[in-house]
Amino acid sequence: MITKENILASAKKTILSESQSIAKLIDLLDNNFIEATQKIYNSKGRLVVTGIGKSAIIAQKMVASFNSTGTPSLFLHASEAIHGDLGMIQSEDVIICISKSGNSPEIKVLVPLLKRFGNTLIAITGNMTSFLAKGSDYILNTTIDAESCPNNLAPTNSTTAQLVMGDAIAVCLMEMRDFKPEDFAVYHPGGALGKKLLLRVKDMLEHSLKPMVTPNASIKKVIFEISEKRLGVTAVVENDTVIGIITDGDIRRMLNDRDTFADLTARDIMTINPKMTSSNAMAVEALNIMEDFSITQLVVVDDTHYKGILHLHDILKEGIV
Repeated sequence: MITKENILASAKKTILSESQSIAKLIDLLDNNFIEATQKIYNSKGRLVVTGIGKSAIIAQKMVASFNSTGTPSLFLHASEAIHGDLGMIQSEDVIICISKSGNSPEIKVLVPLLKRFGNTLIAITGNMTSFLAKGSDYILNTTIDAESCPNNLAPTNSTTAQLVMGDAIAVCLMEMRDFKPEDFAVYHPGGALGKKLLLRVKDMLEHSLKPMVTPNASIKKVIFEISEKRLGVTAVVENDTVIGIITDGDIRRMLNDRDTFADLTARDIMTINPKMTSSNAMAVEALNIMEDFSITQLVVVDDTHYKGILHLHDILKEGIV
């Protein structure tokens, strides 16, 4: 009978087994890894990653990682390669071939064809004496003791080891290229990640809603301006320079403290030295300022010139939080 305890025990055993297989990769790294990575880095061509079966799926993930981190890559299915797709490979491309056994029929057909074009071939395999290993220029050893599968058949530890080896190459290449967040943003322009890395304050400013009053404006004028622009705040501007702000909270506190405000002006109730940002600042930087000071609006100023108000809702609407 399978119990809940049995299920958890099996899951933990699998995770432990795979983690141990990954840890052993550290001792399998050698000069082959260094030279292969340098070869990819110095290549004027692309990185072609190929494999068959589950290894082909790992190859596709590697290609996605390489492309998103600055290494132009493409996936070549081993079985399709021998039926016409070899035309994808150009003379300066470096090729990674992934296979646990290194002896599958497709690999035995493919390797001589790849070598015929003179491309550098890097093997990721768990069999150092295999046909693939012997035919490659560099061998990245992903040997495992056994699969997590109870029958030692279904690729589990072996594919995880392949995946981690690919990630190790990708990270090394990122560091060699000094790949920065702004570089990452170029390859991830869409979605929340792209917006977080690319969106600037100026992209969210609604210039038709630019609340402002003079220091001598009446409180009635201040209330009207806050209500009309619907941002819950207005800047107090003198000679095109922001000297303070007034929020709807300031208005409420004033009304609680006084019975009349006929003699008051904007200058009397404004908050001086408001928190500011520039229109060219990253949206995420503006969000950090709001979070640090527990505020919901920022005055946007460029070279002392008032540009508008950025509201927390503008950032939330873009989904970058």
